[in-house]
Order: sequence, then C-alpha cells, then structure tokens
Amino acid sequence: MTGTPLRVGLVGYGLAGSVFHAPLIAATEGLTLDTVVTSNPERQAQARAEFPDVRVAAAPDELFARADELDLVVVASPNKTHVPLATAALKAGLPVVVDKPIAGTAAEARDLASLAEERGLLLSVFQNRRWDNDFLTLRALIAEGELGDVWRFESRFERWRPRPKGGWRESGDPAEIGGLLYDLGSHVVDQALVLFGPATAVYAESDVRRPGAEADDDTFIALTHASGVRSHLYVSATTAQLGPRFRVLGSRAGYVKYGLDPQESALREGRRPGTAPDWGTESEELWGRLGAGESPVTGGGRPVPTLPGDYPAYYAAVAAALRDGAPNPVTALEAAAALDVLEAARRSARDRVEVTL
Repeated sequence: MTGTPLRVGLVGYGLAGSVFHAPLIAATEGLTLDTVVTSNPERQAQARAEFPDVRVAAAPDELFARADELDLVVVASPNKTHVPLATAALKAGLPVVVDKPIAGTAAEARDLASLAEERGLLLSVFQNRRWDNDFLTLRALIAEGELGDVWRFESRFERWRPRPKGGWRESGDPAEIGGLLYDLGSHVVDQALVLFGPATAVYAESDVRRPGAEADDDTFIALTHASGVRSHLYVSATTAQLGPRFRVLGSRAGYVKYGLDPQESALREGRRPGTAPDWGTESEELWGRLGAGESPVTGGGRPVPTLPGDYPAYYAAVAAALRDGAPNPVTALEAAAALDVLEAARRSARDRVEVTL
C-alpha cells in the first residue's frame, strides 16, 4: 500500500482499545495511530508509553473538533456509548469502526447503517473472531466438502470465572448492554450466521448463576437456519469443565476442536503482529480432528492442521476499503442481523418460548 498513512483516532483505551485495536492498527500497513481518547490518567500514560508519537485527548469532542486531521475513528469504548459516538463521528464526516456489539438493538444498527450510507462513509464492525484460527480452518473444511452436508454446529465460548469481576460488562443495568449474551454471544452468533446463513427460529436459556452477579453469565442459544443447519451455541463464565470450542457434524464426517485461538493471549502478553513469524499459529497437539464413527478423545479421526489466525486481516481490509473501495470486511447490516438473533434470544429466555424471525 502506498501513499500517506491513514490517520486513526481511537476512542477508549480499556481492554478493547489497548489490547486489540491499538496494536492491530499500529501493525497495519497504511494506517497510523494518531490519537487515543481516554480521560483516565493511567491509561493516558499507558498509551504514551506504548506509542510515543500518539496524541492523547481527554474527550471525544476534542477528536471530532479536528475531524479534518483524521481519516478514521475507531470506537472501542463501553457498549452504551457505541451508538452516540458512531453517530457523532459519521456526522463529523469520518468513517467509523465500532467494536461489537455495534448497538443494543438491531434497529439502532440499521439506523447507523443508513446514516453512513447517506454520508457516503464506511461503517464497519470489529468482529475479530471471524479471523480466529479454528474458524478459518472450519470454514475451509466446509468449503472443501470434507464434512459433507453440515447438520449440526456446536460452538462454545466458555470460561471458569466463579467470582464476578465487576464493571460495566457484568452490570445488570440494561443501559450498559452488559452480560455474556451481548458480549461473547455477539461472536458465536456472528460466526454461525457467516457459516450457515440467516436464522429462522431462536430458542435460548439464560441464567445468572454466580453469587453477586447481575447480568447473564450462563447462556445457551439454539438456532434453526434457513439452510436447515441447527446451531447450538454456548457462552458461559461458569463452566468448570470446558467443552470443545467447535463440534461440527455432517453427512460425511465431523470436526472437533478444543482450545481458543492464541491471538488474544498473545496480544495480552504484549506480543505484536508482524514481529513474530509464527503469529496466530498453534502447536500440533492442539489441532482439531476430522473423522466419523469414533470419539476424537480415543484417537478417532485424523488431525487437521489449524490455519493461522489472522486478526491483522481485519484492519488490512478496512484500509483497503478506505483507499481502494474494497469490500467492507464486516458491515453494519451483518451486525444488525446478529442483533436480531440476540434480541430474539433474550426474548426467548425471558418468555420461555421459541421466537420466529
């Protein structure tokens, strides 16, 4: 990519901003991290230490006031701020990337999409789990016909955190858009829709298990896709024994994969894309297995090399979309379709009914 790097303003420097967005932006050819917005003095100091050339602003209004000095705004602040900040950025004439979930409702997501279209601006959603190593591998296996016709897709994003950590992500205030349904659920639902197309029916069970917890921490979602595939999706902070990340059953074979993509842990440890040739790779003992008629636990099937995870591909695609008019890697309308499912799941769990979409 040639030319002057596109200047990026990043709003929020908590987990999402400091661990995911800032390192990925900085590692992307054609992008430069220009400004970080955070009112927290410790996070301001952290941003300056990690990116010595970055400018720091205490409030988003400071960023929007000099919109002509920027080419992209990334919204990585708490969920309840996503819609107002994305709206303000678009009205300031700036393309926007918003962390998931883009909004609390599908209607809000579609309104943002309409505003972006009216202004002729890119609006993209950071669904980084589309570039997980296991998801890329599964997508390739399906495309190659290795599983035959897929009948059932099981996806688990489970953790063992018996004590709540607190903070807005676990708040019971609906305005905060907290809880696992909208957090990890945004990932597993998005992946299911990408793989198997739109859902026609949703059933969910959602519980608050841990003492002192306020928001859902143990949720199950069942989807019926228009394609005929059934997806069973689990998100939990209360899983004492973790299940397989994926268990996918088809007419020819099944694929079972344990463990999480290594990119998040690498980013948390301070490793950076582009500085290590083995970025996104995992060791052979963690490969999933493909086969039929026997459990992978007892050696059934054959190991399938896991493709490298590639979070950097998201921002590379954003840069290409802005410079060259390449496709938006994740559109707001795709995010709205996932929110349709999440809203239906919340209604299903509350009313104990299956919801038709």
